[in-house]
Amino acid sequence: MKRKQMLNTLVQLATIDNELAGRESSWLTQLGGKLGLTAEEIATAFRSPMAPPNFTYLAEEERFEYLYNLIQLMKVDGKVFSSEITFCERVASRLGYKSGVVRALSSHIYSDPSITADRLMLQQKANRYLQAS
Repeated sequence: MKRKQMLNTLVQLATIDNELAGRESSWLTQLGGKLGLTAEEIATAFRSPMAPPNFTYLAEEERFEYLYNLIQLMKVDGKVFSSEITFCERVASRLGYKSGVVRALSSHIYSDPSITADRLMLQQKANRYLQAS
């Protein structure tokens, strides 16, 4: 269920500007496959995305994975809109991160998924923005 929820949250970000770019759609479809979702589950996420879930049950690593994927998706089409930044910041807050985490990580996360970032360094940086529970 967590994988479907992640894909749904990402679809919401991708469609926040009322346009789903080809690169965004392709990236989401590939990610859905990597998450082990079926073609039907991926198609359902595009047709009727659900509201973002309650993130409190997620482990720290899962929270980071959400955040990383959100930021990468925001950049995948080469255009970053203020509405996308706001959405990412809102979800980051719901994930338990303090403000500024999106800005701190986004310069290290690339729009091209084939360019891999130092994920350990990014997770350590993100952890500095975790709010005390």
